[in-house]
Amino acid sequence: MSVRAQLQLSMLSFFWRNGVETPEPLKADVTGSIPPWLQGTLLRNGPGLFSVGNTSYKHWFDGMALIHSFTFKDGDVFYKSKFLKSETYKKNIAANRIVVSEFGTMVYPDPCKNIFSKAFSYLMNAIPDFTDNNLINIIRYGEDYYASSEVNYINQIDPLTLDTLERTNYRNHIAINLATAHPHYDEEGNTYNMGTAIMNFGKPKYVIFKVPANATDKEKKPALGKVEQICSIPFRSTLYPSYFHSFGMTENYIIFVEQAFKLDILKLATAYFRDVNWGSCLKFDKDDITLIHLVSRKTGKTVSTKYYADPFVIFHHINAYEEDSHVVFDLITYQDSNLYDMFYIHNMKQDVDKFIETNKDFSRPTCQRFVLPLNIDKETPPDTNLVRLQDTTAKAVLKKDGSIYCTPDTIFEGLELPGINYKFNSKKYRYFYGTRVEWSPYPSKIAKVDIATRTHQVWIEEECYPSEPVFVASPDAVEEDDGVILSSVVSFNPQKPPFLVVLDAKSFKEIARATIDTAVHMDLHGLFIHEKST
Repeated sequence: MSVRAQLQLSMLSFFWRNGVETPEPLKADVTGSIPPWLQGTLLRNGPGLFSVGNTSYKHWFDGMALIHSFTFKDGDVFYKSKFLKSETYKKNIAANRIVVSEFGTMVYPDPCKNIFSKAFSYLMNAIPDFTDNNLINIIRYGEDYYASSEVNYINQIDPLTLDTLERTNYRNHIAINLATAHPHYDEEGNTYNMGTAIMNFGKPKYVIFKVPANATDKEKKPALGKVEQICSIPFRSTLYPSYFHSFGMTENYIIFVEQAFKLDILKLATAYFRDVNWGSCLKFDKDDITLIHLVSRKTGKTVSTKYYADPFVIFHHINAYEEDSHVVFDLITYQDSNLYDMFYIHNMKQDVDKFIETNKDFSRPTCQRFVLPLNIDKETPPDTNLVRLQDTTAKAVLKKDGSIYCTPDTIFEGLELPGINYKFNSKKYRYFYGTRVEWSPYPSKIAKVDIATRTHQVWIEEECYPSEPVFVASPDAVEEDDGVILSSVVSFNPQKPPFLVVLDAKSFKEIARATIDTAVHMDLHGLFIHEKST
């Protein structure tokens, strides 16, 4: 099949068709051999409902959240899915139309509604109260699990039944308007995350916080009740804060990339009146720079050295660690912000010729490594490269004003949704995994990248799209890639049922698959919960 034919087929409507619930466990048809030690639940989240009544969302990232799970029990696999019963979902279903705005879809009230009350509410709050349609990821705070997106609301779910339990507002516990859906977990089980405090909390700032491992108490109060602020970082530009989707963490530092992809606060606050969606309030400033902040996890103090780089767009960090007085961090960069625009439904519906013409300059994801030197000799002359590590071409050049200009080492091109053996999070590592993208933003392969040799392996099946690969380590693992890769796979061929593929992470060969006799939707992120934790 030609590349053009594959791309044409990828435009089929299964990407934005409405998902269905499978509320009772459905036993999968397993072929191959699932390792006996693989016991637990793969929990996934993503957009699953794209129209209600006669109304439809305009962007793929707006679809209402559909949580699904694959539970492994003694060689068997059981599938289940339920819509997140958020307040947004309840309101839309009750009205039989979309009544709550999302980032790519702005909704307006019926003519009979009092628009002045809506206007007054917006003016009083400056920043709108966002949807609670948490469709991006699953976060663990304490012993509780939450569906999350990037807003001030998260919804607690039961990881076994997939029932929606309770909505929590970050703002009731810590002064932030937005928060990432990609936290970090340390070896003690503490959760670290970042948020943005905008106008209605005084001086605008980025906030880094920690939720202790023991945050879940007997009274079942929200785990965020024990949140601890680590530090805050002032905005570089008061009205144009950096957008961020994730951040990095090493043994001693938090890494925050303040990028040139920015949120226009005034545009956001007046979006409703100007008839634009919230997504249009994000803008890439190609003439700006990227600032890199290092924050001590112990003291909360920011390293005074100014590290900076050329402008780029970043959504996902891969991993970070410290070596020989350097901080090394890997991330996936883009040269522009066009990726978000490509997921507008009208763009996804284009025929192949128009799609190629529209997106001929599509910035491919590039896995890059940055290295930040920690100890800087005051006698070092300007224009000296301070990176002493031998296994990278990344540079950090000292400038006359004492700042350090960083240029990255390109590791790999064309991979997104990265994952690692999380036991190596914040540590020096060798492998990462992701979905391979080539001619379009839609993944066609699963890839394993060897950083040491700069080689990669792939798994591919014709007519199929795999989801984010999740690494699960074997209990007796000796090497970093001892374990399996799990990925939910859907096909644009209606005759080919969806399945979960199990790969041996070392050989990257398929060892089992669990075929599901029901519709399975494309998802975004999730995690694996070992049986003892559920």
